Amino acid sequence: MEQSIADTDEPSTRLRKDLTWWDLTVFGVSVVIGAGIFTITASTAGNLTGPAISISFLIAAVACGLAALCYAEFASTVPVAGSAYTFSYATFGEFVAWIIGWDLILEFAVAAAVVAKGWSSYLGTVFGFGGGTADFGGFEVDWGALLIIGFVTVLLARGTKLSAHFSLAITIIKVSVVLLVVAVGAFYIKAENYTPFIPPGEAAKEGASGTEQSLFSLLTGGEGSHYGWYGVLAGASIVFFAFIGFDIVATTAEETKNPQRDIPRGILGSLAIVTVLYVAVAVVLSGMVSYQQLKTTPDGHAANLATAFRDNGINWAAQVISIGALAGLTTVVIVLMLGQTRVLFAMSRDGLMPRQLAKTGPHGTPVRITVIVGVLVAIAASVFPIGKLEEMVNIGTLFAFVLVSAGVIALRRTRPDLRRGFRTPWVPLLPIAAILACVWLMLNLTGLTWIRFLIWMAIGIVVYFAYGRRHSVLANRDLATAVE
Repeated sequence: MEQSIADTDEPSTRLRKDLTWWDLTVFGVSVVIGAGIFTITASTAGNLTGPAISISFLIAAVACGLAALCYAEFASTVPVAGSAYTFSYATFGEFVAWIIGWDLILEFAVAAAVVAKGWSSYLGTVFGFGGGTADFGGFEVDWGALLIIGFVTVLLARGTKLSAHFSLAITIIKVSVVLLVVAVGAFYIKAENYTPFIPPGEAAKEGASGTEQSLFSLLTGGEGSHYGWYGVLAGASIVFFAFIGFDIVATTAEETKNPQRDIPRGILGSLAIVTVLYVAVAVVLSGMVSYQQLKTTPDGHAANLATAFRDNGINWAAQVISIGALAGLTTVVIVLMLGQTRVLFAMSRDGLMPRQLAKTGPHGTPVRITVIVGVLVAIAASVFPIGKLEEMVNIGTLFAFVLVSAGVIALRRTRPDLRRGFRTPWVPLLPIAAILACVWLMLNLTGLTWIRFLIWMAIGIVVYFAYGRRHSVLANRDLATAVE
């Protein structure tokens, strides 16, 4: 624990302390209000939950709130870059830390690539063309995704404080758009659209694989997870994607002026703001149109927030929403890539990745890692066809939440002497509740998502034993001590 904190003072890998609790709250709100509220809300209501989408949001918010309290204690106790990776390292040791670091790499990289492609499609909507893609000799390149990732890479390399100022300006725009949705949409609510509030459950479509329904419905013998309570629970696991981001606030702990005070404020403040906004939008959306109008079409076209306004003839509002979505997705990409670089920075400083990557530049940022992450995410988003991988992001995040919550219990027992700027209440009951809530949401993801997740984890274990274990700072330090 003490070594992790001491490593932050090494001159060649030191991060600049620029951020306040307000910056952290802006980061949290800017990344959380994005892809989820503008895209996933409508499609989940149409395909899984019906008008009960607001219940799904509340279930997801409770799980996030419990985990957020555990994150707040950890981040105020160990103000070191890396978030769940660093917390797990200090509590459970190197191997568990590697597992969670590898998991976070998947979460942030896939999320950034998916959101960048969403940004590209909205770019076409706003400016009236088919989307940010072009054909080069039969090879389709998403130049819109390439554009936004290149811009974000330069911004992050220039400094975290600059990113925070830019995020504040964009966040004001998209929060204003969300408030507009609630204010204007409320005048078009029709009571009949809330009936039935929880539509009767439907069996899986003929020919669909069993792995495409939630693992919980598979284990309990359910015929499918579309509508009914199975749908509401599965919907909670999907809209959980809309809350992803508050944990990224913890990755900036090392760059915060007063982390013991400001990290808890940033995490809990951003989560409280977005929960109120999400539930309000869900209630308005499901009241404006029938959930049947929000179903994904046979050709794969998914409804989004603007759909409900177009169906009510409010085209000007639909255009404003598209602009807000474009702005919103911009900040989501910024903070996701920020989280990705800080986790890799912490892993490199520990020797689990090449240590040369942890060198910081003149602006106090890990420029090498930032450029590498930018290139890899740009390639993935601009060249490879990325489908709906929100569930892969969700299972990775939930797994991280489970370990952080368990870590609070372990650290209270092993190191009760540590100074804690924030103490999670009702330990161990609250962390146990957080673990159960996150596992519950994981069980309501599809079987196919679990298979993909386990394959990624298996690859990570191979990489650890092939490289990380032999090059880690901890292993070399222990070896040097043994020699002495």
